Amino acid sequence: MDFNSHTDGVVRAAVALVNVLTPGEQRGRAHPAPDRPAAAATEGLRAVYPDHREVTEREGAELAEVAARLRAVFAAVADGDIDTAATQVNALLEETHARPTLQRHDGEPWHLHFHGRGGTMAGDWGASCATGLAIVLGSEFSDRLGVCTAPHCDRVYVDVSRNGTRRFCSTACQNRVKTAAFRARGKTH
Repeated sequence: MDFNSHTDGVVRAAVALVNVLTPGEQRGRAHPAPDRPAAAATEGLRAVYPDHREVTEREGAELAEVAARLRAVFAAVADGDIDTAATQVNALLEETHARPTLQRHDGEPWHLHFHGRGGTMAGDWGASCATGLAIVLGSEFSDRLGVCTAPHCDRVYVDVSRNGTRRFCSTACQNRVKTAAFRARGKTH
């Protein structure tokens, strides 16, 4: 799936923010809310945008709230409830005053941003991520957002594979499930 480079980036940023800022389980272990949301948010954003500036403590706390709202969108899609996912995205779009604008910065050509100038970092990322998810939900790829199906993992992902059959957040979780199935088969023989 390739919408455009900026949309793909903000969807990947939504995944990264949800996965680093929201509590739950990851790869068979507890994944608590981060002690330092700013550091976690910086890590998540730099996974997609390597030159992203450091996130302040206040921004980190605000981004954690946005990430919790974004997680609900992924969970609704994973449950097959696109209507709820769309309603949640629409609420975020409204609250963050998302609006498309063409911008040019850092030597890049004109490209579409989903927020205007002068907003808060969390508000701008909320608007961008919500718009990116809205583009996915409003396309034939709406089922490409998901929550890992491995036991004891609830990290989210976007499936960009050609056939759209991804079920795990990572190769590590996929391998954990395959190894467990192999061991279970060995015990029955």
